[in-house]
Amino acid sequence: MSDYRTSPVSTDRMPPGIPYIIGNEAAERFSFYGMKAALAIFLANYLGVLGGSNLSEAQATTYVSWFGTAVYLTPLLGAIIADAFFGKYKTIVSLSIVYCLGHLSLALMGVGGVVQFWLLGGLGLISLGAGGIKPCVSAHVGDQFGGKNQHLITKTFNIFYFSINFGAVVSNLLIPWVLKWHGPHLAFGVPGVLMVLATIFFWMGRNEFAHIPAKGSSFLNELVSKDGMKVIGKLLPLVLFVGMFWCLFDQTASRLVFQAERMDRNIFGMEVLPSQIQAANPFLILVLIPLFTFFIYPLVEKVIPLTPLRKIGSGLFLMAVSFVVVSLSQEAIDRGETPHVGWQILAYLILTSGEVMVSIVALEFFYTQAPKRMKSLMMAIFLASVSAGSAFTAIVNQVIQVGGPEEASEIDEFSEGNQTNLKRMAGYDGTLKTPDDIVTGGKRIESLATEVLTQTAQKIETFFIERNKLPTEWPGLPMDPWGSPIKYQLVSAKEARLSSDGPDRTAKTIWDLGINLTVREEEADLQGTWLYEEKKRKGLVEKDGGDRSAIAIKYTAGGGLTLDGADYYWFFTKLMIGTVVLFVPFAMYYKPRTYLHGEDENAVS
Repeated sequence: MSDYRTSPVSTDRMPPGIPYIIGNEAAERFSFYGMKAALAIFLANYLGVLGGSNLSEAQATTYVSWFGTAVYLTPLLGAIIADAFFGKYKTIVSLSIVYCLGHLSLALMGVGGVVQFWLLGGLGLISLGAGGIKPCVSAHVGDQFGGKNQHLITKTFNIFYFSINFGAVVSNLLIPWVLKWHGPHLAFGVPGVLMVLATIFFWMGRNEFAHIPAKGSSFLNELVSKDGMKVIGKLLPLVLFVGMFWCLFDQTASRLVFQAERMDRNIFGMEVLPSQIQAANPFLILVLIPLFTFFIYPLVEKVIPLTPLRKIGSGLFLMAVSFVVVSLSQEAIDRGETPHVGWQILAYLILTSGEVMVSIVALEFFYTQAPKRMKSLMMAIFLASVSAGSAFTAIVNQVIQVGGPEEASEIDEFSEGNQTNLKRMAGYDGTLKTPDDIVTGGKRIESLATEVLTQTAQKIETFFIERNKLPTEWPGLPMDPWGSPIKYQLVSAKEARLSSDGPDRTAKTIWDLGINLTVREEEADLQGTWLYEEKKRKGLVEKDGGDRSAIAIKYTAGGGLTLDGADYYWFFTKLMIGTVVLFVPFAMYYKPRTYLHGEDENAVS
């Protein structure tokens, strides 16, 4: 390290190491967002083919959100390693190698081992690598500047954020397409190749960087000092406020993908994939950063001074507005309509405008508010806001899931005729081999309610064949064996649900029994896709197309959601509105103070 420059170049121009950092960030963000763009759809639709079990939308959202939580929590570890021990450069290079190994693990899923091992191992390594380098890269940008060129920091952070979204927009368009037509091995492998290139490019700039040395014990002393603790204490409420922003934003990679599956995605005569809609966010960032920087901010400044906290507060409000659009779109879907995905793109326009005012501004704000020996740590604390938001999303999606009867039942495994691996679960009476037992493992779940549910499903299928649409409601529903009426719910234009409250006669418990009805896709639309051909190769579908009944039915026992449809999105909308209200007094009373390398501390009002 002694051969490297340990302080910023004394110049009023752009530091020479910035291009290497920007190039590294573009390639690294391609790899991360490309992998993340494919993750939710992979968990819901592809995992079963590789040897695991497909997840429900709520389960996939939970997994994606916990992954996001880890990615943005490990920056605390990376920051401490960088600031106290190894410095930012060595930390970035070392953890980038870990990052590459994570992508390799995902690309190998289903090859020579248990798929869950490769999946969890890959996500774990990426969490450590991506999270560990994240605060170091951001702080490394700021470290390149001294007193003479500090006026270029804002411009550079905008370019830095621009590079992030340039990589993201390309990967969000490309990787979902690769997943559909070429499968998960290539879809997760291509981002890995980009991460290798990112690591090499960063290494090439080693002689151009200012390598700010690790501070060792002085970092820890400053961390626990009165000034250090005061700065952290002042910014922790902002972590929570910004965390609520990311709580909603995090769902662009999960819930909004599943919502887009139920929308009309024809854009300019071409049907886009649900995961590709995410590309609207980074694409709009490329447009909105210069628009805000050179036009909107200067115009607003003529009327009212735009402090960083005022920008952040405005961004939080816009996020609430965007989820109003998302919630209204879901209400239309719940009515059986197929709204155009343009409504979701409108929501993206609004939330991306909010992102410009929250993420970019908060990134710079946390850096400038950090004492000089705590720059990486403060970047990590900023990123912890993303972790907090993702964790909240994961917890909500975990809590709203209703388990199945196996959680409270004695289970007996048995075989019958040609069917093996059948499971008999004690019903509500808690005793095996009584009439209310539930049997799973066959083509359908057998229970006292199976016959009445099946007969009703057949009538609905006849209705669909005659009218080419699912009914919005179904009058005259029969009673289940326990005296409660069977319920019919239209989920979307192509999905419906029949359900019995079960023997406890209470909705949304583990004893619910039901059938999910889904309009089958045209076989011509599936042939040639990796998933269809792989299922065909493994004998999971008949080579001639198999059972091509108009409606696919899936029997369920428990496993519902206590918060579903539009109610789910309205919950987060109200949460965001409450966050905005609480943010106002915080912004009014916060007193900022700026610290930069190469100059004395100075107070800024």
